Amino acid sequence: MKGGRILLLLVCSTVITLGVFAAGPPTCPADLGGKCSGSGEWEGEFFPGIPKIKYEGPSSKNPLAFKWYNAEEEILGKKMKDWMRFSIAFWHTFRGTGGDPFGAPTKYWPWEDGTNSLAMAKRRMRANFEFLEKIGVDRWCFHDRDIAPDGETLEESNRNLDEVVALAKELQGTKIRPLWGTAQLFMHPRYMHGGATSSEVGVYAYAAAQVKKAMEVTHYLGGENYVFWGGREGYQSLLNTDMERELDHLGRFCEAAVAYKKKIGFNGTLLIEPKPQEPTKHQYDWDAATTANFLRKYGLIGEFKLNIECNHATLSGHSCHHELETARINGLLGNIDANTGDPQIGWDTDQFMTDISEATLVMLSVIRNGGLAPGGFNFDAKLRRESTDVEDIFLAHISGMDTLARGLRSAVKLIEDGSLAELVRKRYQSFDTEIGAQVEAGKGDFETLEKLAMKWGEPKVPSAKQELAEMFFQSAL
Repeated sequence: MKGGRILLLLVCSTVITLGVFAAGPPTCPADLGGKCSGSGEWEGEFFPGIPKIKYEGPSSKNPLAFKWYNAEEEILGKKMKDWMRFSIAFWHTFRGTGGDPFGAPTKYWPWEDGTNSLAMAKRRMRANFEFLEKIGVDRWCFHDRDIAPDGETLEESNRNLDEVVALAKELQGTKIRPLWGTAQLFMHPRYMHGGATSSEVGVYAYAAAQVKKAMEVTHYLGGENYVFWGGREGYQSLLNTDMERELDHLGRFCEAAVAYKKKIGFNGTLLIEPKPQEPTKHQYDWDAATTANFLRKYGLIGEFKLNIECNHATLSGHSCHHELETARINGLLGNIDANTGDPQIGWDTDQFMTDISEATLVMLSVIRNGGLAPGGFNFDAKLRRESTDVEDIFLAHISGMDTLARGLRSAVKLIEDGSLAELVRKRYQSFDTEIGAQVEAGKGDFETLEKLAMKWGEPKVPSAKQELAEMFFQSAL
């Protein structure tokens, strides 16, 4: 009898528990001062109690203040904000949940109602612009399906996007604009084999239509660039893949994008974002050098530049500095996705960059490039799964912005000191001779060089002074 009562109690408890979890989320959550009107509209601030972030200098102990990023300060003839051209990534900042393959979401922002409705999309957009105003950044980046829900048909998806974009246009005013926009061609099941490289022509057409629309709204919002990231543009096995045909299709897709950009009068830069793998085993835009070769083969040099992501660089076996320099010396450095990976983890962790040494090397490339405009630094970085306070969104971006600002200051010190540049000059000074100049001008024929080699005998190879170079670098940090 007693056992029966216990069993009945357990059954009732289970039913009640299931009822609680099965219940739909509230239309407007009531917590932390967040308020909704009877119509479900959010009232008041999304980030109450957080002021506009200001520069207070390196001695400040205020976590909600910049220590190194001083937007109006002039460095090497440009204001710091013009060197940086910071942008907030909508997908990580407002759509990131903290979920991973091993665990459920951990982030439940006060303004979220648990739906992917148009009303919720508009509420997120309002939160985005309040965050931009408080953090002091006037650019943002988006995927089409991050900001507006997918519909049952392409027409419905386009209508949803138009409705949210109209609100974004209103909220932007005259000072804020997208650094870039893009189309999400990797999440929906239709893109399991890729978009531009899918084996199905219907998917190819759908991807083209989606990019067409995303390019139109980027142009409408005053976007300065448009990005192509080919997360599914690659293969899992060459046994069932016609790689030549897929690459040709990708080339034709890019040609069509160039043609449509010109047709609608969009003057922004088209950017390709290299990544070696994940989610596919092999992506066709593996790294900067591979992508540069792709652009040359299909006659697209001059039409595209590269968006270098630091975490993608390390996944391809390179440093971020290597990828930036490869892009720069090929005239292709257009934008930087500012993030980093964890050296102990072999996947794309999208962490905020906090390493001053890495940031200094990044800024050396940016200075040598003369800046990034019309590109900039987009924070393609997300909070860690365990960071769940609204305030953490601000702390992460402040840290990332300060790290790059400190990197800029260190790079300037390195340049103004001149010791490292002089070491490099001396290392190659033999090519400043008459014969060296002939070699660099393409006039060093093998017969002449053979005669010189016989005349000079065994060459003396000087030290590279690697340790001294590292000492000069460390002294600037």
